[in-house]
Parts: sequence; structure tokens; C-alpha cells
Amino acid sequence: MKRLAAVLLAASLGTLTASAQYKAVNPKVANIVSQVSQEQITATLKKLESFGTRNLRSSQEDPNRGIGAARKWIYDQLRSDSPRLEVSYDHYRVKKDTSPGSRIPQDVDLYNIVAVLPGALNAQQRILISAHYDSVNRTGTPRGQPGYPPPPVRDPNIDAPGVTDDGSGVACVMELARVMSQYEFEKTIVFVLFAGEEDGLVGSTLYAAKAKSLDQKIEAVLNNDIIGSDVGGSGRTENRKVNVFSVDPMDSPSREIARYVKEIGRRYVPSMVVDPVFRPDRFGRDGDQSALNREGFPAVRLSTPVENFANQHSATDNFEGTSPGFIARVTQVNGAAAATLAWAPKTPETSQTIERDGRKVNSILLTRGKSAYDALLKWNNPNPEPDLAGYVLLMRKTTAPFWEREIYVGGVNEYLMPDVSIDDYVFGVAAIDKDGNESLVAPYVQVPHPTRPISTY
Repeated sequence: MKRLAAVLLAASLGTLTASAQYKAVNPKVANIVSQVSQEQITATLKKLESFGTRNLRSSQEDPNRGIGAARKWIYDQLRSDSPRLEVSYDHYRVKKDTSPGSRIPQDVDLYNIVAVLPGALNAQQRILISAHYDSVNRTGTPRGQPGYPPPPVRDPNIDAPGVTDDGSGVACVMELARVMSQYEFEKTIVFVLFAGEEDGLVGSTLYAAKAKSLDQKIEAVLNNDIIGSDVGGSGRTENRKVNVFSVDPMDSPSREIARYVKEIGRRYVPSMVVDPVFRPDRFGRDGDQSALNREGFPAVRLSTPVENFANQHSATDNFEGTSPGFIARVTQVNGAAAATLAWAPKTPETSQTIERDGRKVNSILLTRGKSAYDALLKWNNPNPEPDLAGYVLLMRKTTAPFWEREIYVGGVNEYLMPDVSIDDYVFGVAAIDKDGNESLVAPYVQVPHPTRPISTY
């Protein structure tokens, strides 16, 4: 009993230390949040609207109207933000697809716009902030009504201002590129504007496949799509909450990003409620984050909880139907989460590869200890950062959606919880630095036992 009491006392003191250290506001992150400009976002939205349409198949050459004009303007704006931003086109020649339901009836040039802000320490680790800059007008039956969807291919030259879908996300990404490019981060931040989202996630699918082929280390993707509506088609108003969608299972890397955005958003943008939705996207729908998920990259979608289906994919998706103030607050949430993560240490490793029965297997570093009745947590962190302060352990009941208890344990690489059953809780570990920046949580996820062949006769 004395040993248990001593451990609980140490855990309690550790929690207090952690609260004082890594729950405090980092002034550099707070500065980024404060520099987000609603006026700049407003100007971006109006400029995007002025191109008339950003349909993937609209004019590539007209200097004032169509996706080509919009692309050049976005590219030039990003180039002007900072000489440290490496801005480029991610170009593909997409072949026509004549299969039923295809939205690519002819060959088309597709350009994603990519602005890379190189990291200074862990440059191989990438954090993406993304949106799609194309738009579409599928005039016909509104979403949610009988007869929807209308035919997938429409005249690409009719008005499709796309201010909320997804000029709002574009304004967010461009504003954060402007602000964050004035800072130096440990990890690399990539600002990506995809094309062809409205034609079947074409640009993000191609980008994700290339990133996988290049073995890029993408730690997190914050995809922003339809973050401009604060009044829904039903009349419901919600301008202080943003949804964050993440793919299953419960402790997937994407789900940990959603929890992270909620925690960091509450710390730096208390005027906003970050509401994780434990689904990959809105029911039956998709976004660019899905293309990255499919290639194994952790990605979430930030989106308004109140959509106006009548305006989406129509000529009425204009500036009057969007809220620059709401977009600015969602942009602040993005900036706080991305900046904290980009300055944070690497995420600890809660498993390791070992040899067992002549095979290499993934072994989880969570056991019952020598007594067989305790919880013994171990973790690895090769080549720790110079400013690493220590680690925090997290736990929750298996039925709880969010972490319920945190224990700061300092610079050790293992920790024993006497008389705690590893069957009853989910455990995780995160690294924190001396400025209070914390990594994503690495949960201890049970690995299924391999199926062995069984011979019969």
C-alpha cells in the first residue's frame, strides 16, 4: 500500500508539473493566432469570386476568368509571401474517362499548387494544411432533394463562384501561408491547394500517390473544405463551432489528430468549440482528406456544422452567403494546431519490431510487468530533440472517446502503474519540449494475433 500511495502521489505531482509546463500558452503560437486577418480573408474571398468559375475544365488561358487565372493569382500571392516559401505547380495531364458517372469527359491539365516551408530540425516530417481551389456549378436538383445528384458533367464555363465551397478553405490556407512563412519551424509545413476535388478528388488522389511513392513522412493533414457557412439551409446558425472528421478505428492516427486539434483549439482559440465527429466525412460524402487516408496518411477534415445545400455547387455560392469572421476563427484553430505540432518533438514509438519464431513481428511496448497485475509502459524515441523536456502518459476507459487522465513522467522511457489492469484502459504517450509544445499522442494499440494455417485430414 505504501508503494501504491507513493506512486499515486508522484503521478499527482507529475500532473501538476505537466499542467504548469505544457498546458500553458506558447507566446509564439499565440502570436500566429493573433496575426490571422479577417480583412485579408475577405479580400481573398472576393478575389476568388471575381474569376467567375474555377471549374477544372474552364479556361486555362483567359487572364481574368476561369481556373487558369485563379491558379496564376494564387501562385503569385504565395510567391510574394516570403522568399522562404518554395512555391510550385504539381502538374498532371489527366486523360478523359468515358465510364458511367465520370466527370472527366476530355483530356485536361490539372495543377495542384504547393508551397513548402522547410523545417529546420525534423525537416522530413511534414504537416499539410490543405483545401481545394476548383469550383463547380451542377445546376439542377439541390443536394438532399429527390432526384439529386444531377448529371455529373455540366458546362464548365457557367458561373461557379465557389466562395464557401471551397474559397473559404483556400482563404484559410493562403492566410496561414502568409502568416506562418514569417516563422521558422522544426518540421516542414506544406500549404496545398488541390484541383479536381469536384471531379472525384482527382488532384488529391494524384498528390497522395506521388507522396507515397516518394516515401514522404506526412505526420498530419488538416484539410479545410466548406468552412465558410455559419447559417445552414434549415436556418440554423452556428458560428462558434467547427467539426473535425476523422477516419476509424478509435485510435487511428487520424483520430489522434482530431483529439489534438480539439485540445489545442481550446487552448488558443477559446471562442471556438472544436467538435470531433468520429466519421471519415459527412455521411455518404467525401473530401480530399479521404484520398490521403487511402494512401495511409493521417488526415482530417475541418468543416462547418451547418451547410447550405441549396447554395453548394451553384451560382449562388457567393460572398453574400459566407462568413469571413467564421473562416478567420477556423483559420486560427488550424494555425494553432499546425504551429504547435510543427514546433513539437517527434511522436514517441509505442511498438518495436522483434524476431519471433523466425518471423519479424510488431511488438507493443505495454505489458503487465513482473507481477502480471500491473501496467508497465515503455516507449522509444531515437535521436531526441535537444529541447525535449519529457513525456506525458495518457489513459482513458476503453469506452471513453477522449483522454481522461494525464501523468507527466519526465525524461524516462518507461513507467509502472501498480495494480492497474491493461485490459481496462487505453494508454498513450506524448513528448513535450521546454516551450510546452506537445507531440501527437502515440496510443498503445493491440496487434491482432496472426492466423496460423491449420492442417486437416
